Amino acid sequence: MPVLAQALDSAERPGDPVANDAPANDTAFPSEQQVLDAYSRAVVGVAEEVGPAVVSIVRSSPRGSAGSGSGVVFAPDGYVLTNAHVAAGAHLLELGFTDGATSRAHVVGVDHATDLAVVRATGPVPKVAVFGNSSALRVGQLVVAIGNPLGFSSTVSAGVVSALGRTMRARDGRAMEGIIQSDVALNPGNSGGPLVDSQGRVVGINTAIILGAQGISFSVPIDTAKWVVGELMTSGRVRRGWLGIAGQNRPIARDLARGLSLAHLSGVEVSGFDERGPASRSQLKLNDIVVALDDKPVANVDDIHRGLQNWQSDKTIRLRVVRDRQLVDVEVTPVEAPG
Repeated sequence: MPVLAQALDSAERPGDPVANDAPANDTAFPSEQQVLDAYSRAVVGVAEEVGPAVVSIVRSSPRGSAGSGSGVVFAPDGYVLTNAHVAAGAHLLELGFTDGATSRAHVVGVDHATDLAVVRATGPVPKVAVFGNSSALRVGQLVVAIGNPLGFSSTVSAGVVSALGRTMRARDGRAMEGIIQSDVALNPGNSGGPLVDSQGRVVGINTAIILGAQGISFSVPIDTAKWVVGELMTSGRVRRGWLGIAGQNRPIARDLARGLSLAHLSGVEVSGFDERGPASRSQLKLNDIVVALDDKPVANVDDIHRGLQNWQSDKTIRLRVVRDRQLVDVEVTPVEAPG
């Protein structure tokens, strides 16, 4: 019998130890049950660690209408982070905790541009959550959402990060950037609740779902929230620079853009002024097309908002505009955006 056939015949004989015994290193390949248990342990651990710090928020307005959402306690003296659309305009807020306790709360500050708000409980809080770093997130990473969807308290859902760096529109029209997309199941009432990593650290604040879609939900990154929280707790608002111009995105002819060495084939055309704003008192003119702000290219209105995000009082900025097919620099000192 040929050597190969003999070897195969030997390997297939009943009772042969090589054919019937499990590989010596089978522990290197976890079973399906072991994998499931590891996943379950991670989700259960997160729920037990962070769950007590998640609150239900019931609000009433001066008109008597009521709404609800979720929030997460982030400081032992009762500060809670939630969505702006959950807390804004509330006449009365009541927080509900997982142990059955309740507490009145008041609004500390609201920022519609990021859909974030801080409220403060008037009574004790049982647990405080820990903020993580959303910049460390990776696509495919396990995340857990905890909240109170449709009135069902302390609901836990798990999934993965589907995408990072998404852009969405806030209710005031500004672009919210760096948004986390996940396939975690969210429903009305989850708004304001935390998105948590497998280590029990809050990495996002759940803000939106797409009705009619499945497996698509969005969260504000916690790195953004940290900055907003600092502003709201310091001054009750987020201060942003304001020029007082009305603008619209405007394409720029390719030959003109090439001749002026522009970075983009578009800019922001000045279509009007708010007389309260500093731009109305500057050398800026109607129909100017803004193409740069402090040497950073401007292709659309969002670029101007982005450039004014980290506004510093009394700091003059330089707008580069296209006027009569020439580049002109105009200096403007932004003021704090009106509330």
